[in-house]
This record gives sequence, structure tokens and C-alpha cells, in this order.
Amino acid sequence: MEASNRRFNRICVFCGSRSGNKTAFSDAALDLGKELVERRIDLVYGGGSVGLMGLIAKTVYDGGCHVLGVIPTALMPIEISGHTVGEVKTVADMHERKAEMARQADAFIALPGGYGTMEELLEMITWSQLGIHDKPVGLLNVDGYYNCLLALFDKGVEEGFIKPSARHIVVSAPTGKELIARMEVGRMSWN
Repeated sequence: MEASNRRFNRICVFCGSRSGNKTAFSDAALDLGKELVERRIDLVYGGGSVGLMGLIAKTVYDGGCHVLGVIPTALMPIEISGHTVGEVKTVADMHERKAEMARQADAFIALPGGYGTMEELLEMITWSQLGIHDKPVGLLNVDGYYNCLLALFDKGVEEGFIKPSARHIVVSAPTGKELIARMEVGRMSWN
């Protein structure tokens, strides 16, 4: 088992196309965006200009870092309101979106979001478990938003569906600064 220090050039952030009901979620998106800018890390994201997606994209773009949005054609009228932010790559469908985002990023972070955010997150966790990528996967656990999901992962280990060593694929922290620092330290191998 080995761990290594990493420096990320691009992080893919999965997050809601809505802002949620708590200001803490928007604040966390803004703080994570500022942390990326401070560390000079570019953003790969879902391409929308609304909700948490729009907040983090605008923050990173306005801070002078590159922003790449990857969006399926069918979602453009739903997730883009007004002007796009940064470079936008249009793809055919959600499968192509996730593959392109994974190709472009050095690591993944999930902010609070809905079904789409969770589906993208879980696919990256699965790909890591299967050895398709070895990139860190982080949960920005704002105000305990992901506590139940983390408990479900623990239950999966307890019940024998997730290898105990694979539980460590996911790194979590309450702030972007702490999360990126944990992800940069690396993680142990679970194979």
C-alpha cells in the first residue's frame, strides 16, 4: 500500500443545477471556487450556468482559471441561462459527458446536488473500484449533507457488499480547503 502527494491541474466538480434550500450550499460552492483559484486549479464541470454549477464556474472563471463545461445537447436549454461560462463542450448524451469529464480531470469532488450529482459521483467511485481510473474522489460534506450517504457506504462494508479497503475510495471533509488537502496527500491502494 502506498500513498503519494499529488498536485492537481484540473478538478471535476459534480454539483446541483439548483442552489438548494440552505445558503451554506451556495457559500460552499463559492468557497470551493475560490480555493481552486488560489491553488491555480482549473475546473471541469457539467456546463450549466444555473445553481451551484453556475456559482462555482463563474467564481473560477472570474478568478482567471480555465473552466471547461461538458453538457449534453438536450440539457442546454435547461441548465444554461443566459451566457455560458468559459469553454463549453457539447456532447451527445450523459454517458459521453461523464467519460469526457473523467478524461479531462485529475480528481473529482461532489458538492451537494440531486440524482444527477449522485449518479456521476457513484460512477466515478465504481470506476475507481474497478481500476478504470486511480483519481481521488472527494465529497464536500456541507452541513452534513452527505452523512447519510457515507453511512450507507459504511453499511455496505458491514453487510459485505463493499470491501473494507474500497471504503477509502471516497475522501470527505466539511470545507473545500480541507478536502483538497486530503485528496492531495493521496490515498492507500484498496486492491
